[in-house]
Amino acid sequence: MDSEVLLDGDVVTRCRRRVHLDHDPTMIGTPTAPLDPGAEQRIADAAEYRRELAEWLGGTLGADWTEIPREASTEEREEETLAAMCAGAGYISGAQLPLDREGGRQGSVDLLVRSGDGYVPVLVVRHKVTDPGKGARISPLTDPRPESARKDPTRKPRSQARDQLRLAHLVRLLQACGMHSTGRKFGGAIGSDADTVLWHDLEARTWSGGRSVLAEYDERFADRLAVAEAAASRNEALAQPTRVLECKGCPWWPVCGEQLRTARDVSLVVRGDDAVRLRGVGVNTVDELAELSPDNRSGRPLPANRMGDAVLLARAWLRDLPLVRRVPEVTVPRGDVEIDVDMESYADSGAYLWGTLLSYPRDEGGRSTDTAELLGFGTGYRGFVTWDPLPSDDEARSFAEFWAWFTSVRRAARERGLTFRAYCYNELAENRWMLSSAERFAGKPGIPTVEEVRKFITSPEWVDVFAVVRDQFLCPNGKGLKVIAPSAGFAWRDAEAGGENSMRWYRDAVGFDGGPPEDKQRGRLLEYNEDDVRATLAIRRWITSGGVREIPYTGEL
Repeated sequence: MDSEVLLDGDVVTRCRRRVHLDHDPTMIGTPTAPLDPGAEQRIADAAEYRRELAEWLGGTLGADWTEIPREASTEEREEETLAAMCAGAGYISGAQLPLDREGGRQGSVDLLVRSGDGYVPVLVVRHKVTDPGKGARISPLTDPRPESARKDPTRKPRSQARDQLRLAHLVRLLQACGMHSTGRKFGGAIGSDADTVLWHDLEARTWSGGRSVLAEYDERFADRLAVAEAAASRNEALAQPTRVLECKGCPWWPVCGEQLRTARDVSLVVRGDDAVRLRGVGVNTVDELAELSPDNRSGRPLPANRMGDAVLLARAWLRDLPLVRRVPEVTVPRGDVEIDVDMESYADSGAYLWGTLLSYPRDEGGRSTDTAELLGFGTGYRGFVTWDPLPSDDEARSFAEFWAWFTSVRRAARERGLTFRAYCYNELAENRWMLSSAERFAGKPGIPTVEEVRKFITSPEWVDVFAVVRDQFLCPNGKGLKVIAPSAGFAWRDAEAGGENSMRWYRDAVGFDGGPPEDKQRGRLLEYNEDDVRATLAIRRWITSGGVREIPYTGEL
């Protein structure tokens, strides 16, 4: 029997409650959250990237290339795609696959590649698909077929579950219309580097529990289809609201958030599997969780450390506390010479700004300026920036200037017998781009080696203030810089300051969309970056000034 509901491949990595709401006819007209400007920009960037790559591939592959008009209706694109497959076209760009009404599937794909007696799907994605290592099955972009793939001794596949599950969905669509190759089930991905095609073996047992990607997909899709069909038929809902990571950018959060707050649902303080486990033993609300003993070892649904944290988080949430101290005395390593660092990047294209704030704790509070005079470096904010649209070789210049200044301060402190510390808030981003810059620009003037960067970021001189907060506080509302800094008395000058908005400002600052570069947006980005490093400094000063003692201690809960 044909399904009245048709789902695309993204559904298998989507929250089950969102699937329900997307197909519940009673929700038509309900106000939803607008798409974040940053997310809108990423979608537009990805579409432009696919268009540019399709144009290049079409010119390279010549007569074997067939383009399905993207401006045509879905029905017209489906007809043209099927006609091209029946004609045996070598490569079909922008394909709209025939509907699989029996299986409840629909979908389009960036590229179909003729392989043997049928076709295999290839995605074009705006992220990296390989990492340094070995074993990735890749083929050159000039010959993007699975038959030309070889194992690369220098690359390994990057874990991208969403890509693989989307490819499995497309394989099932091709099978439904009789157009998939009868050989091994492969799917390809072209990443942001746009230099090779990575081929995933969708039948290999690489998933959790020793299952293949196709087996994992089939189970997930069957579940989401059942949820959607129940919603469309107005039957009993198979998925109830719960707070998960996806909620942050979900259009239905206003609906689910209100329901969860009204119910005082336990997922407001614990997420994912922990919330599921607590509900499994009858702990459904924050109030019920708060009544448990943090050190109760009998019938405990969570490991001891997580159970204790969950109970204390619930108690803090009930008292509307943004922070609770885990330890009687919160500490953060300090130095005679300190630099706060914050980096700004644009998607996967590069890091365009390294912001720094040099300070001397000995000289704070109106004391002498002996340290500044001894070291010979002035205090204050410095931004090392390139306004050439990324990717650009000028990124190497700005990073080299940052590293040279940064290293000279470290060296001067060491030569004068002073301790040095540098700080960031969540080192993952800064570490990634320091290492990436050293690797990508190796050999250019002033660029450090990867080993030099790695030696620094693994040293005691590099302090992650996010880790300090994570290890010494419980944070019911999250641990982000903009969540924690207000407790330290810090406020951003720009009411719209945020990572997502900065992506839009950056496009205007460099003239990405065809207009002239905007100096106003450049100034806005520099101010935003300066406030980020000052926020990190404010948290450190707050911790060591004693003001943090006003935050309740877990023992008081």
